[in-house]
Amino acid sequence: MKRFLIVAAVAAVTITSFNTTALAEVGISVNIGQPNFYGQLDPNGYPQPQLIYRHPKAIGRVPINQPPVYMRVPPGHAKNWRKHCKKYNACDERVLFVRDNWYNREYAPRYQEQHGEHGNNNNGGHGRNR
Repeated sequence: MKRFLIVAAVAAVTITSFNTTALAEVGISVNIGQPNFYGQLDPNGYPQPQLIYRHPKAIGRVPINQPPVYMRVPPGHAKNWRKHCKKYNACDERVLFVRDNWYNREYAPRYQEQHGEHGNNNNGGHGRNR
């Protein structure tokens, strides 16, 4: 009976470890032009972006002559930019936040048309795309 309990315990630990490892290895890639992409956008060649705020937000000291970057972020991130700017590598940037409806109606369809449905993204969905 003890032998059975030991074998059962080892099997349970092995199965749990396997499932945890398998789940940890699953990754999701979201590219520019897809609905769930959040990060920096290049609005050149697209219709004028609709902005959440009229003026750029900056965390810390950013030169006023530095051109702003355009970002699409989830709801609440623009309002609490100090808390979220590190996720996008943009704390040292002047940031203009684009509205979701502009991204979904204007930017994403044209981007997909020009670059293919899955776009091109080298920044994992966050941060600067340089």
